[in-house]
Amino acid sequence: MSRSTPARTAPIVTAAALDAALILVFVLIGRRNHEEALSLGGIVQTAWPFLVGAAAGWLAMRAWRRPFAVWPTGAVVWAATVGGGMLLRVASGQGVQPAFVIVAALTLAAMLLGWRLVALLVTRRANRTRRVEADAA
Repeated sequence: MSRSTPARTAPIVTAAALDAALILVFVLIGRRNHEEALSLGGIVQTAWPFLVGAAAGWLAMRAWRRPFAVWPTGAVVWAATVGGGMLLRVASGQGVQPAFVIVAALTLAAMLLGWRLVALLVTRRANRTRRVEADAA
């Protein structure tokens, strides 16, 4: 059994932290727009279904293998976050209006897929720059 090194686990932790942080940003924006309290209890009540959904997506995809991939990792994490989050909201007696589902799906897509797309573009550009520099040397 191989041991994880900090260099190997840092991207995984970064990706998971970004997903969780963006889910919390989504929750904070939503609670503020609906003039709901930004208390710790209220934030946790709103966030936990989406965080659990995201965790399920990470496990189902084994996202730690390719945490920055838009497809399929990001897509599955996003779908699990929205789908699982909504199912858990229903199960826990929280509201799930059609407009909320649409807004949540679009916003979380922009957030959870968006940061991965930016990372992909930055990585591609850096790789291109390295190739050009290597060819010039």
